[in-house]
Amino acid sequence: MDIASIGQTFSRTVAGFGRNPLVLTHNDADGLSSGVLLARALARSGREPEIRVVGRGESAWSEAMGAELRERRPPGLVVADLGLGPGPLLDGTPTVVIDHHVPTGDAGGATIVTGFGTEPVPTTSLLSWWCAQGLGPADDLLWLAAIGLIGDLGDKAPFAELADARKRYGATALREAVSLLNAPRRAGLGDASPSLKLLMKADGPRAVISGEHPETASLQAAREEVKRALDAARRIAPRVKPPVALIRLDSPCQIHPLVAQSWRSRLKGNIVMAANTGYRPGWVHFAVRSATGQDLVAFLRAHAPEGADGHYGNGHAEATGGALRDPVWNRFVTGLGFGPDMQVPVTDAAG
Repeated sequence: MDIASIGQTFSRTVAGFGRNPLVLTHNDADGLSSGVLLARALARSGREPEIRVVGRGESAWSEAMGAELRERRPPGLVVADLGLGPGPLLDGTPTVVIDHHVPTGDAGGATIVTGFGTEPVPTTSLLSWWCAQGLGPADDLLWLAAIGLIGDLGDKAPFAELADARKRYGATALREAVSLLNAPRRAGLGDASPSLKLLMKADGPRAVISGEHPETASLQAAREEVKRALDAARRIAPRVKPPVALIRLDSPCQIHPLVAQSWRSRLKGNIVMAANTGYRPGWVHFAVRSATGQDLVAFLRAHAPEGADGHYGNGHAEATGGALRDPVWNRFVTGLGFGPDMQVPVTDAAG
């Protein structure tokens, strides 16, 4: 991967931006660090960017988001860690899409910076740091790239940039910062704004965890809430219908990815699916992990139920999931061989 050309490509597209571009980004550690990194780089280039975090139940490629963008009419758009979907997000607006997930479209002619298909696959935060270097010096923003790398791949990810960041900032401080920054979006409220505010203020991971900024206390409280929910969920036994092991949860916290990951190595011969019926009314959100080496995105596509939409089957070959409305979930889980006990009541909220 030619890092210099990535920066040049980003710089060429940004040259067509107006003064107040919009950065649209995901609410996890990789997305938040990417959004802040890009916003800081754009600000250094003389612009005044805004950040819009895409959170619980939202999709960058939905009609609702399209309507919001048409109302905002930003003079430039950067989309980070939100997938590569079909069609343009905003016709006539110079757009850069930075992502590392399995693509589901071509983004309608946007400038695309993707890590998909390379080995190892860089996170969106690392791609964003490479992009930022096309606008000017960005060495002091390396810690943000490391936050996203650890958030998605762990602190042993095979990238020289992460090794450099660990030496410079400390592996323990980086890991602790990632843990705190991820907590609010996983808590019952699902509000990542305290994490975003803290990242915008901080000059490194120690500033995130030190308590010098009031948002840190909010992140710590969110982490405790998630820990309690996760401790209870880990006591739930899976139901197995080969090749799927299904764990059914009922929590307002986004613990289903953590539960699926925790069972992955214990159920090595199965595709582990953790399904959360309490996360959003009318929907079942689920996470899929496996140690089998199987392409999980392909598995979900092969078992897609009628009514599945853009919320289903996105992500990585090794880590995917989605959300299905209650009646669609019931068709899906029946198709996988599970009985009525794994179905959910269909309410008016299910549509």
